Amino acid sequence: MDANEARILLGFPPNSRPTPSQVKSAYKKKVWESHPDLFPSHEKPLAESRFKLISEAYTCLLPGGRGKTSSSADYSTVVRTGVPRAHGGRKNHAMIKVPFILLILGTVALGGFNASRAYKKQKEQCPSHNPFLP
Repeated sequence: MDANEARILLGFPPNSRPTPSQVKSAYKKKVWESHPDLFPSHEKPLAESRFKLISEAYTCLLPGGRGKTSSSADYSTVVRTGVPRAHGGRKNHAMIKVPFILLILGTVALGGFNASRAYKKQKEQCPSHNPFLP
């Protein structure tokens, strides 16, 4: 979408330079007016297409080069590392390590407990000095 089309769609003059806060407030206003859930069922397809155009115009006018490049950068981060980055670009090592360690420790503890119970039960049923013979 062209920047002038995006400005017109959000209610700005064609060659204006709206601030990010103006863009955000205009986007919120337009989204509130054209949200598909506010329309009857026979008008929903038109409202959905208008809603998508407004969202595309908003991403087009966002400062800092966000929009299409940002989503593709996020996608490549997720594909490369398997985990999206947290706010500020930090990696989510703690979010992965802590549950994984707890899962492993729990499995080892419960598995060892069940194995020792099974060994004791078998030993009671068949007393022998050789653990490989019943």
